Amino acid sequence: MSTTHGARARARIEVTAAIKEEARRQLAAEGAARLSLRAVARELGMVSSALYRYFPSRDDLLTALIIDAYDSLGESAEAAHEPAADPFERWTTVCEAVRGWALDHPHEYALIYGSPVPGYTAPDATVPAAARVGLLLIGIARDAHRDPELARPPLADELRPEAERMAADLAPDLPPAVVTALVAAWAQLYGLVGFELFGQFNRVVEERETFFRYAVGQLARGVGLVPTHR
Repeated sequence: MSTTHGARARARIEVTAAIKEEARRQLAAEGAARLSLRAVARELGMVSSALYRYFPSRDDLLTALIIDAYDSLGESAEAAHEPAADPFERWTTVCEAVRGWALDHPHEYALIYGSPVPGYTAPDATVPAAARVGLLLIGIARDAHRDPELARPPLADELRPEAERMAADLAPDLPPAVVTALVAAWAQLYGLVGFELFGQFNRVVEERETFFRYAVGQLARGVGLVPTHR
């Protein structure tokens, strides 16, 4: 790469980062529904036509912010994960990392797990980043269920066809009952975090860290991460 091309590439990276940073500031101040490319350009002292060379539309900018948020969350969970620990502790540590990231990045959490942005549909490009935490939890369950002493979660007969479909899509090597419990736990994890972040626990739960650890422990038991003798 020539010196000129290298300088241009670095400049593009820097401008892209500045655009995203200003967009995140606007998310915090105005919410995702009011994000505007023109407003971002104005705050950065750019003409709108110049910004469109980086992000052709508001949706392209939103997608970039969403992928960045999912990747940041995934990186935090993966960094906290201790593969050598027992599955119950691995599960708890990952869930606590999700909560910690959300409390540190409330507006980005709201972007990916809050109300849908009117007129925006997330493209398939967001899926790999969005799946990182889920895949980590699946991996913990996969390792745990190599232990023959683990009891499988119960599965209602009427749910079996849906459970088998989910297992085929998400983790064919795990029993459908375990995959069903994982999907339920995944939804409940983000429900717990969202209730705390968005104020639904006000005047209800005071010792929130302690409560969260208890709740995710119950989720781990529901997935079958505790040997029957424990």
